[in-house]
Amino acid sequence: MLAGAIPLLAVFAQTLLIYLFLIVCLGLLGRREISQLTSVELVVLMILGSAVETAMVDGNTSLPAGLVSASTLLVCNRLLTLSLRRWKWLQRLVIGGPVLLVNDGRFLEKHLRNVGLTEADVLQAIRERGYADLSEVRFAVLEVDGSVGVVPRDAPVHAHGRRVRPRPLPVRQT
Repeated sequence: MLAGAIPLLAVFAQTLLIYLFLIVCLGLLGRREISQLTSVELVVLMILGSAVETAMVDGNTSLPAGLVSASTLLVCNRLLTLSLRRWKWLQRLVIGGPVLLVNDGRFLEKHLRNVGLTEADVLQAIRERGYADLSEVRFAVLEVDGSVGVVPRDAPVHAHGRRVRPRPLPVRQT
């Protein structure tokens, strides 16, 4: 019994390490919506899945190895999701926050470079939201989900003298 479990422990450990490695590497590459992936990025993701599959199961193509590997991925993903909800510092580290790309109709070049976008990428997102020209935009923000939010120049500004911090919602235990 123990001899059969040792290869499955190796599958578990390798799957866990590859999951963590991919989370870190994909986080460093930047964020885009799935619908915004270029064909090259899509091919890289598909090849990446194929490349790590054999390493995760250590060449073991048995049903138990596949189940251990899949279960490890699902449990790790659930634990990561719960951890991101609980610890905001971890959420900022793994997912990041919104990034200002355009301020008062001007590109913020350093921010564009940091997130790996070009002016053409941002202009395309602005046009997709119905604005013909950068001069119509007060702010453009790269959101954490990879979408670009646009605030038009003629939008009303609501200024107040204090910072408002939303209270965290209680986490429901199920």
